[in-house]
Amino acid sequence: MFVTFEGIDGSGKTTQVRRLAERLRAEGRDPLVAREPGGAALSERVRALLLDETLEVAPMAELLLFSAARAQLVEEKIRPALAAGRPVLCDRFYDSTTAYQGAGRALAAEGDASPAAGGGDDEGGESWLGRFHRRVTGGLVPARTFLLRLDPEEALRRREDAQQQSSTAPDRMEAGPARFHQRVADAYDALAARHPERFCVLDATEPPEALHAAIWEKVASLPRAADGGR
Repeated sequence: MFVTFEGIDGSGKTTQVRRLAERLRAEGRDPLVAREPGGAALSERVRALLLDETLEVAPMAELLLFSAARAQLVEEKIRPALAAGRPVLCDRFYDSTTAYQGAGRALAAEGDASPAAGGGDDEGGESWLGRFHRRVTGGLVPARTFLLRLDPEEALRRREDAQQQSSTAPDRMEAGPARFHQRVADAYDALAARHPERFCVLDATEPPEALHAAIWEKVASLPRAADGGR
């Protein structure tokens, strides 16, 4: 079982990944919990580069770095875990690249890959970005993707509150302008509309307990062998 969580920064993905992992452990299962970028030694080093607000990273370089981290995570961690029968929970996967780099950085807005139309995406698309995702992951597709939908303005307020409480500065991705985060949010909506069989869209303003209950209901119905591989 391979489950991913998506949404703009501040939508509460990490909280729901943690809650689901705890629930699975209580059921006697041993989930692999990973984050993107990261989750493997090489991938964590790439993460440090990508989130460093002092660096200037060109959009295509950004996409390639995210994808390099993902390729390593899939090869080193995700596929072995699935092969061993473990559920895998991932905080972001290639849908994030479609939304953030494809739409947010406008890299998919070339030729056949219009983010507004849901192009440049994953398993069903014929865009260059869709083909690239399949090559990077070896065709691995999540069994279920939970999109925590949140208005970008509310997400910004949440991020600012969290940063004030922790006395931290926004990272390089969080610091993007409002129009960047709006393009990302719109791209997520397009992806969910394009792949309703995989996406489950949830209102991220709902209480965390209610969100967890909705997520658990969907996860409990998945076959344990639903690893999403191809």
